[in-house]
Amino acid sequence: MGAKLRSSLLSFRDLLATAWPIVLIVSIGFVVAYQFVKPAPPSRLIIGTGTESGAYHAFAQRYAAILAKSGVTLELKTSAGSVENLERLKRGEVDVAFMQGGIVSPPTDGEESSDSGLRSLGSMYYEPVWVFYRGDKPLGRLHDLAGKRIAVGAEGSGVRGLATQLLEANEIPLDGKLKPLAGLDAAEALQQGWVDAAFIIAAPEAPVVQVLLRSPGVHVMSFAQADAYTRRFPFLTRVTLPRGVVDLVRDLPPRSTTLLAATANLVVNEDTHPALVALLLQVASEVHGKSGFFQKGGEFPAYLDTTFELSPDAKRHYKSGPPFLQRYLPFWAAVFVDRMVVMLLPLIALLLPLMKIAPTIYTWRVRSKIFRLYGELKFLENEVRHHYAAARHGEFFERLDRIDDEASNRNVPLGFTDLVYTLREHINLVRKQLLRVERAQGEKERESSKP
Repeated sequence: MGAKLRSSLLSFRDLLATAWPIVLIVSIGFVVAYQFVKPAPPSRLIIGTGTESGAYHAFAQRYAAILAKSGVTLELKTSAGSVENLERLKRGEVDVAFMQGGIVSPPTDGEESSDSGLRSLGSMYYEPVWVFYRGDKPLGRLHDLAGKRIAVGAEGSGVRGLATQLLEANEIPLDGKLKPLAGLDAAEALQQGWVDAAFIIAAPEAPVVQVLLRSPGVHVMSFAQADAYTRRFPFLTRVTLPRGVVDLVRDLPPRSTTLLAATANLVVNEDTHPALVALLLQVASEVHGKSGFFQKGGEFPAYLDTTFELSPDAKRHYKSGPPFLQRYLPFWAAVFVDRMVVMLLPLIALLLPLMKIAPTIYTWRVRSKIFRLYGELKFLENEVRHHYAAARHGEFFERLDRIDDEASNRNVPLGFTDLVYTLREHINLVRKQLLRVERAQGEKERESSKP
């Protein structure tokens, strides 16, 4: 029982001695591969929205509900609008933000963007430029608003920036008649007659738009010069609000209306984790991919506004769709597998050749224990043949017995015991040879001693 235990321990030591170089090489490969593995995506994102009554905030709430199913918490941070969202993105106060197209000018060829640290995930939907006004006379040109009180949005909002651009293009002075009112406050001011017109930039589903479309005495301007605006302001698109699309029963609007529309874009910091970019775009497709007042099903998200450079990860998404693993696995499982693959591929590449040579190394280690004794035996045999002397006879037998004892006590795995028995047979051959040399030497000495 003790011999079996010793044999097992020695066999285990041989395996361990064979395995540790492999473990060391694989560990080094693991450390090297880990340098190329991106960290796990954060489980929390902060999104810059607009006011709580705006469409940005409403869409962000839908994003949050969907992202929560994937284990990502989306924190909503309200703001005055796109301009403030832009500044917060630059300062790193938010990770992603809704942003109205046209708030900054896209860089010209060869020009470096001042917002090079930001990347677009694409346009999510059209944001019509609604110009609501009071009065019986139909208005079709912004120049008709000259001298009137106009709500142009709060400071820091995208609507104010775009409204002032359009008013300046129509030579309307930016004076005290422009009121810093936005959203439902602007709607109330228009309903009460405190202002004569109001710029609203929002999706048709936004509460402020729905309220004003149904307000008695309030009309929406149909842009007679829509094509001219799209030429002068490339970030604008001409869209048509069909007659009756808001309310078929009440026939709202009472006629088809031509509007200008910017796009609502989703913008992120350039170091946003690729897995989160893919997840955000999947959520955006679910929220914005349906047909609406101004778009067909599947038209959004799309890269329409070139104000910000498109994220490389978003570019891959538009070209190939969601990452393969995220199509079939839950988000966090897909991220885990994706990270592990990056680490395991080089390890497998190392393990396959190492596992092929491991049995050879193990066999060599076990056989080398026997071969060392063979070396001693061969050296002894050469000495017996060429340097035999009667005075060294006892030394030769003592060395031979020691080799025999080591061979007998040498514990090797059962698969290699034939080597031990073969060695002992060869030891006996050398012993017989030593005895023959001894007899021959004795006879020679007797012959020489005769008279």
